[in-house]
Amino acid sequence: MITPAFAQTAAAGGGDIVSFLFPMVFVFVIFYLLVFRPQQKKVKDHQAMIEAVKRGDTVVTAGGIIGKVVRVGTDNEVRVEIAEGVQVRVLRSTLADVKSRGEPIKEKAEAASGEGGKQA
Repeated sequence: MITPAFAQTAAAGGGDIVSFLFPMVFVFVIFYLLVFRPQQKKVKDHQAMIEAVKRGDTVVTAGGIIGKVVRVGTDNEVRVEIAEGVQVRVLRSTLADVKSRGEPIKEKAEAASGEGGKQA
């Protein structure tokens, strides 16, 4: 008969630390490449867009208000005209999108392409 001491396997749970550490480092690298890096790029692009806003640009705020920039202040504020004679002060950080003067507005571009594509 075999005694219980010989029947036991080698040290239970005492695996090599490298075999545990390598997959964890691999997962972290993949996570960095798929999540952190694109997010940092998106934030950097948004900051550049906000810094480049100028008078005459059409902007969309985070609240969904669309207007034309009337004045760019030095204190992180932008004055936006949302209707004829109606101006509001908006923080630069709340700007979600900026369309420059020469850039077509999405609705106008879609309307133009929709009309041009119709045939009788």
